[in-house]
Amino acid sequence: MATAAGEGSAARRFWIGSKKESVFASYTPFMVCLAAGKLDMDTFRNFIAQDVFFLRAFSHAYEMAEECSDDDDAKAAINELRKAVLDKLKVYDSVVQEWGIDPTKEIIPNPATLKYTEFLLATADGKIEGGKGAGKIVTPFEKTKVAAYTVGAMTPCIRLYAFLGKELQFHMQYEGNGHPYKKWVDTYSSASFEARASQIEELLDKLSVSLTGEELEIIEKLYHRAMELEIEFYNAQPIVQPVVVPFTKLHEAANHLAFFSDFDLTCTVLDSSAILAEIAILSAFKAGQSGTDNLSAQRLPSDMRNSWDALSRQYTEEHEQCIESLLPSEQAKAFDYESLCKNLEQLSNFEKRTNCRVIESGLLKGIHLEDIKKAGERLVLQDGCREFFQKVIKIKEKLNVDCHILSYCWCADLIRSAFSSVGCTDDLSIHSNEFDYEESVSTGEIVRTMESPMDKVKTFRSILTNLSSEKKHLSVYIGDSVGDLLCLLEADVGIVIGSSISLRRVGEQFGVSFVPLYPGLIRKQREVPSEDSLVWNGLSGVLYTASSWTEIHAFLFGA
Repeated sequence: MATAAGEGSAARRFWIGSKKESVFASYTPFMVCLAAGKLDMDTFRNFIAQDVFFLRAFSHAYEMAEECSDDDDAKAAINELRKAVLDKLKVYDSVVQEWGIDPTKEIIPNPATLKYTEFLLATADGKIEGGKGAGKIVTPFEKTKVAAYTVGAMTPCIRLYAFLGKELQFHMQYEGNGHPYKKWVDTYSSASFEARASQIEELLDKLSVSLTGEELEIIEKLYHRAMELEIEFYNAQPIVQPVVVPFTKLHEAANHLAFFSDFDLTCTVLDSSAILAEIAILSAFKAGQSGTDNLSAQRLPSDMRNSWDALSRQYTEEHEQCIESLLPSEQAKAFDYESLCKNLEQLSNFEKRTNCRVIESGLLKGIHLEDIKKAGERLVLQDGCREFFQKVIKIKEKLNVDCHILSYCWCADLIRSAFSSVGCTDDLSIHSNEFDYEESVSTGEIVRTMESPMDKVKTFRSILTNLSSEKKHLSVYIGDSVGDLLCLLEADVGIVIGSSISLRRVGEQFGVSFVPLYPGLIRKQREVPSEDSLVWNGLSGVLYTASSWTEIHAFLFGA
């Protein structure tokens, strides 16, 4: 989102650092129901009443910040922002009656509202962790710091409202004037409110210019704490209707919830085959230096790299050719799973031939298990992936959750080590290929059990079949490539992460629809019947696309 704050802006940096929280805000039950136009009116009335309480606290905090500031321009900006809040309160008094709210009735804040307003007013009073209390402030400069801290605790609320307003407006654009909360959304998506958000960000930057690095860190902590309290505020809104988020809320602990995920480029930033090749080349280099008498030592690292590069190029070229050959000449008019399965047999045969070629090359011979484990521990996971799996483990027993990794990776030990660094190894079931070892050194052979889309979906089905037949189960599959396509489609919820062109090409040619996750949830929320919110099922032909693991986390678990 563009703001008036420039590249060197502290406010902009803090907002970018809070993108995760903004995603969680969008995925709260309140926001999803609001976006769908299905939010219960009593819930909305309660929200507006709490918002009025918020605004009154904001007005008081602005007043306190103005008293602390010693800069005339800053004072004027704070005063202008305070007047905007007071004007907003006057408008609320006149329009809330349209929503059936009595403006004269006393507002009783809920705990989440109180938590934020008390935090804000304590900050404005100088009661800041790492800072001086109000009674100890002795110089105008120190009072200016409190003004900066206060504005830092207020800015994320306004920026988040502007962000959510625009996001809601985007998803409402095709509904015309039929959305019941259009007036509220129009207010927070307006150019005037964006200007107010930019104004307070500019003010924060101005007040931050003279601060030390340590003092900027205090503001950043206040900013992020305010964001956390905002999420708590949205989550605290009483939702009395069935809702599709978080997904785990649909699940009864007596039943099974099964999460499945691919590994390479779904969980990881780099493909594991390239990592294993690098380990093999490094092993050859070490063996050459030590004079070890084995096959790897007799091969120059440069020759091995050339061989690997040739194999990689050949794989890429032939994979593209294989994808082209399995596509039907005409796009299916409806989802055609049977034809998709049949055509993907070609890809299965290709993947198996490729693995044979790698084994025959001998490139994977001579790798020490300890080196694989070290590489796995240092493996870079996609942003948010670590937190996702840690959350799965946290709720595993409480919600009767199973979690499985289905991967083409040649070496399951690499996967185990990667998740051991996350603290999840014992709680994940890894279904992948294995290296063959002699005295903890790879022989170059691969114990092949997971090579193709057919292998993956066979394992997927077997796992679900082995769950208790007396219990219902819900399944979620997360993947990024054509190899995941069958599992993605058979799961109750299939989520695509990443931007694989071949996955989309193949899927669309067989009638698969790819729907961005958030708009898809809004659509699902509109479909939820009053008595039952179980609206997910496999083989619907619809897959959901997510931009990040944070988005998936927000959908499945909430904040």
